[in-house]
Amino acid sequence: MLKLWGRVNSINVQKVLWALEELKVPYERVDAGMAFGVVNEPFYKRMNPNSRVPTIDDDGFVLWESNAIVRYLAAKHGAGTLWPADLRQRADADRWMDWASTHANPAIGPVFWGLVRTPPDKRDMAQITADAEKIGPVFQVLEQCLEGRDYVAGGAFTMGDIAVGVNVWRWYALDVKRPKLARVEAYHERLKQRPAFQKHIAKPLT
Repeated sequence: MLKLWGRVNSINVQKVLWALEELKVPYERVDAGMAFGVVNEPFYKRMNPNSRVPTIDDDGFVLWESNAIVRYLAAKHGAGTLWPADLRQRADADRWMDWASTHANPAIGPVFWGLVRTPPDKRDMAQITADAEKIGPVFQVLEQCLEGRDYVAGGAFTMGDIAVGVNVWRWYALDVKRPKLARVEAYHERLKQRPAFQKHIAKPLT
């Protein structure tokens, strides 16, 4: 059985959990990271020298980096669904995974850490407000690209939506001002209807 190391409130672990649930892949999860420790243990560092989560062991094949894990799972278990059969649609989904990592997550990260993982008496609200204002223009890109599409790579849910979707959830879960982005809001609502999203993503931020 596939084994996953990582804590459930990690956005990167959530991507893997969402993919596993969509694909109905049996797995065992072990808490690791932050308060749970583990990641600096010698056995873990042999698997993942970065001492980060998530890491998986799939019948002796060890893999880290959340997007790489999602791609691997999609290719192995989701051919024609999470892993599109059409080369161009697959490249499109792949592109959005990279966009989520290089644009969406870096924009949301400082606000998430400022509001969720910083004690109230230590928050720099002026900086948090300034950082929050930078998120809207990033998601305006998604707004434009969702024209005529239900999902990031077209009419069907793919691996690209997992990487983008966890960031969309965080943005809407944060107590910040947001511009009106009708397509992104509709996309968010579609994702919220998925049982795997409800199980692993639609949780209070911690």
